Amino acid sequence: MNRNFISSACKFLSLVFVFAFLSFTSNAQDISTEPAAISAGEALFNANCKACHRVKTQLVGPALQDVYNRAPSIDWIKSFVKNSSGVIASGDDYANKLYNQYNKTQMTAFSSFKDEDIMNILAYVKAETEKKEDAKKVPTPTPGQSDGGGVSSTYLNVILGGMLLILVLLLVILGFLVSALKRFLDQKELSEEDKEIVNSPITFGSVTRSSGFIFIVVFLCGSLGFKAVINGLYSVGVQQGYAPKQPIAFSHKIHAGQMEIDCKYCHVGVMKGKSATIPSVNICMNCHNQIKAGTQTGEGEIAKITAAWENKKPIEWVRIHNLPDLAYFNHSQHVNVAGVECQTCHGPIETMDVVRQHSLLTMGWCIDCHRKTDVNTKGNAYYDKLVELHNKSKKTPMKVEDEGGLECSKCHY
Repeated sequence: MNRNFISSACKFLSLVFVFAFLSFTSNAQDISTEPAAISAGEALFNANCKACHRVKTQLVGPALQDVYNRAPSIDWIKSFVKNSSGVIASGDDYANKLYNQYNKTQMTAFSSFKDEDIMNILAYVKAETEKKEDAKKVPTPTPGQSDGGGVSSTYLNVILGGMLLILVLLLVILGFLVSALKRFLDQKELSEEDKEIVNSPITFGSVTRSSGFIFIVVFLCGSLGFKAVINGLYSVGVQQGYAPKQPIAFSHKIHAGQMEIDCKYCHVGVMKGKSATIPSVNICMNCHNQIKAGTQTGEGEIAKITAAWENKKPIEWVRIHNLPDLAYFNHSQHVNVAGVECQTCHGPIETMDVVRQHSLLTMGWCIDCHRKTDVNTKGNAYYDKLVELHNKSKKTPMKVEDEGGLECSKCHY
């Protein structure tokens, strides 16, 4: 009997120990370590969380390393992320402790997040938490595609230079011919009138009054005028380099460069709509509820943001990149589907204190990109048949133009 009692007690204690151990470690064990989940989590973290959080350092909010063990449970994290104000209002001790510790800053509610999204973010956080510190790598910005003065101007310069070179060669040849002809005529018996013509001195007046000189001057003036007209026509509607003064001196160099805030956090429409959208004051105040330099004296750029927030008036930003109404461009198709980086069109935006239009944004510039850019078909079954048909006729990778990227109705309809 004693033996049975001792055996039962040992089993019971073992079960209690296992249950306690699983309860303590279940948070971390539920989090995926799959590369796909970590990659998806990184994208979500950069687009939504990075403006206020880092994994290993405190920013506006707390550092998130080991949060899956510090929080009461995974379910608590899900509830807090989706509706932090609701969790705080319920009287939850841990939520209110965080709320008071960080100056009663209200965390943005991500009600659109699915449980899978939050678990992917935790997978990324866990991977970063367990990652050993590496030497800091300086990111290399994706170079922007810019043709500078434009293709047409280059062609015109080459043509004009070639014509001038031909003209100079013709003048040299003509000089040799005149010299040879003069030596030949000197050996002939000429009349006094002919000798006077042959031996007449070449003066500045005689040259400038000659029909040849007049033709050259008219030709040069006409060529330069023609080039100026063509350059002017090609520059109509092109605002490359345009950098207007904004109502608030917002620095992308500080926010996107030093603070590494993802472009998608502020420009929320870039992944799901035609327009990238200009961020509202609400988005600015997510950070500037805490970062308030100069607001007490009413001076500085942050004070202007706070004033707009308190007066409930939108900031009247000046639009920089503006396509004509006849052209259709969809940000989500390029950024979300094609995976085009912002810097491809907007240049090294993370280095700009004052934003300027980096690229031409002309029809020729877009067409040139569609002719040179390979279609990313990996992992997308939609392209399987197209790739198969393409490989039968061509040996080169499939470009955007091969799938209809140069059709007029793609951008004009």
